[in-house]
Amino acid sequence: MATTESIQNAYIDYVLTEGEQPKSVYIFAKQNQMTEAEFYQLYGSFEAVEQGIWSGLADKTLSEIRAQEVWAEYSSREKALSFFYGFFELLKNNRSFAVYSVKKQPKGFTTPKVFVPLKETFESFADEILKEGIESTELSDRKYFSKKYKDALWIQFVFVLNFWINDNSANFEKTDEAIEKGINVTFDLFQRSPIDNILEYGKFLVQNGGIKDRMGF
Repeated sequence: MATTESIQNAYIDYVLTEGEQPKSVYIFAKQNQMTEAEFYQLYGSFEAVEQGIWSGLADKTLSEIRAQEVWAEYSSREKALSFFYGFFELLKNNRSFAVYSVKKQPKGFTTPKVFVPLKETFESFADEILKEGIESTELSDRKYFSKKYKDALWIQFVFVLNFWINDNSANFEKTDEAIEKGINVTFDLFQRSPIDNILEYGKFLVQNGGIKDRMGF
């Protein structure tokens, strides 16, 4: 009986051996001792299989990091770091597939369909930890920009993924460094800064008539 895992494994083996998707579900099913009906009970297309592989990695990462005893004590920044490190550690076991999948995606500013479920899972997680950070005052609650924080984290994730694909350092040490530096810079921007103080001061002056009226000039 076919399972999501057996289909994913067979798909990965096929694309890495042949360098392309199977010609048809019929051929793929026959080669893997299953019926077309069994395949379609679990997936609607090969693209859906690939989507499931990527989103499955995110789900497994979240399951593993949330099971850590120290998880509840982590700051939002630490939770983000934990996800990034955990995800790319799991991805090492599927590097050949990841390289194949990423490099065949069309270039552009929109998210390729293969990564849409992964992005949805990632953004749900990002929303969760960012809200926690704002509530704890770890992060600054900016009227217009707070809603964009998760977009910045996704951009950071996509950057690290492409960096990792091209990383030739031993044990991908450069990727670990890119994660640390990237997340820290991103979260530094999310935190309260001198600019926030300047904006609040300007708002105060506008609401209270400004310096000119107060000093009588």
